[in-house]
Amino acid sequence: GGAAARPFVTHHNALDIQLYMRIALELHLKRLLVGGMERVFELGRVYRNEGISPKHNPEFTMLEVYQAFGNYETMMDLTEQIISDAIAVLGHGTKLPWGETEIDFATPFQRKTYADLFQEHTGVDPDNEQAIIDYAKTIGIETAGRHPDVIKSDIFEEKVEDSLVGPIFVIDYPASICPLTKRKTGNPAIAERFELFVQGMELANAYTELNDPDLQEELFKTQLDGLSEEDSMAKMDHDFIRALRNGMPPAGGLGIGIDRLVMLLTNSQTIRDVILFPLLRPEQ
Repeated sequence: GGAAARPFVTHHNALDIQLYMRIALELHLKRLLVGGMERVFELGRVYRNEGISPKHNPEFTMLEVYQAFGNYETMMDLTEQIISDAIAVLGHGTKLPWGETEIDFATPFQRKTYADLFQEHTGVDPDNEQAIIDYAKTIGIETAGRHPDVIKSDIFEEKVEDSLVGPIFVIDYPASICPLTKRKTGNPAIAERFELFVQGMELANAYTELNDPDLQEELFKTQLDGLSEEDSMAKMDHDFIRALRNGMPPAGGLGIGIDRLVMLLTNSQTIRDVILFPLLRPEQ
């Protein structure tokens, strides 16, 4: 799990094997679903060997939830409930201050498709591969040898996400960039996935879980093709594939970035203000 995240790598001396610090809580929790536990969650630390910014720290806290016989619609409802309950504890109603403005978390949150938002903010047809490539070149995004949906994802991140004041659920992502996600019935090019954005920050990510072991193995392999070992975002997890072959029920899964949620609850503009010991750049 963990989308396009690069892991921290270490070496276990006694076993003489290379190990990876977890970039998500996902795969082991899904194995519990296979084992018969219908509702599981973990609140834990994850580690991603990536950049530092006001929204990013390499070590952070995640809540991940998996519910058998749920789907991404179920997870949207659960996300609204979790956030609404957290805000209710503060006693400020549904509106929270954010800098010089405020955010209204009244439910239901707005919902828009990835494709509609892409076209709205770029003026480019999300199904026109050549137009996507041409547009990417005009804004300095690398295109050579890259899948059009990956290019489109980079454009979305650069041109759309910052303008998503929200709270807004972005739904129905391109399936090719969602290797752990069930495809939409009748449209296999679309994945049943959402991300929740607030003030340009991704706060939650969820989907209807893929539980087809053959398709999952194929997608893992496709995901690894063309990536260096260092940059590979999801190592082939053979134990997870074996678990899927034992039968995982249809399920919905959800991840919420707890540090970012605390930022919003406390009107903190940078993630280092809500982490006790954030990683900082070394003094020169």
